[in-house]
Amino acid sequence: MSERETRTFQRAPLPRHRGHDAAVGAPKSDLAAADDYIAFCEGLRKLCGIDLTQYKRPQMERRLRSFFQRQGYTKLTDALAPLRADKQQLDELLDRVTINVSQLWRHPDQWARLERDLLKSVAATGRVRAWSAGCSYGAEAYTLAAVCAAAIPGTQVRIVGTDIDHRMVARAKTGTFTVEDARSAPPAAMEKWFDRTDTGWQAKQVLRAMTQFEVGDLLKLRTPASSYELIMCRNTVIYFADQIRDELHARFAHALRPGGLLVIGGTERITDPASLGLAPIHPFIYRKS
Repeated sequence: MSERETRTFQRAPLPRHRGHDAAVGAPKSDLAAADDYIAFCEGLRKLCGIDLTQYKRPQMERRLRSFFQRQGYTKLTDALAPLRADKQQLDELLDRVTINVSQLWRHPDQWARLERDLLKSVAATGRVRAWSAGCSYGAEAYTLAAVCAAAIPGTQVRIVGTDIDHRMVARAKTGTFTVEDARSAPPAAMEKWFDRTDTGWQAKQVLRAMTQFEVGDLLKLRTPASSYELIMCRNTVIYFADQIRDELHARFAHALRPGGLLVIGGTERITDPASLGLAPIHPFIYRKS
């Protein structure tokens, strides 16, 4: 999924209460008191820095309530004190709300198109600066490193992976993957760029030298213009409210150099790519004009 911001974003309307509209003119503290979801989100933000109010509320609230109901909590705010006291329980919650579903060579058609046709076009200057935004535990970044090594040998490649979950970033730095992580990866590529281990695979040093990983919040990061030749942000923005999604896509376009590529997930869309200077060149791949 990883970043954050001073801009005020629209939130889902709060429920109406008899004789009083909690969403109109009420201080934030009053809104939180009237809505245990908002109060919980504020408490979690103070606890670990993750602001769930920027995500689509129906899906996130359903996920949270089902998680805590299994633990016997009927109000979300009742769970805040235990989360502060128990790091393991907080980690379990973060696994629930930060979507860390990934694998090596996920969406193989995109990788094939990048390797066969597109990487050479962004490597014309002899270097490729790439960003895996919302990198989870690094499967996308290491796949990109392997594909670059195969498609544009001799090119200086630097791949930065960022994610809000510090646990995933720590795992990404190790370059280790399970057998399941490699379930759709080309066997020949795995043998060439990864070493077998007792539990799965280890990225070879050549790939690890091309990658670096950082904790970062996509909603707060401010990236200078034309910083990257390639940005990949796949299956991350689908969880954000529409306005947040559009803001992120605009910032990705700003961070791309002319001719650079933006790759998004197969269930995602860019609302108005032309207004951002982006043109589709392959399903879910855009080039900046």
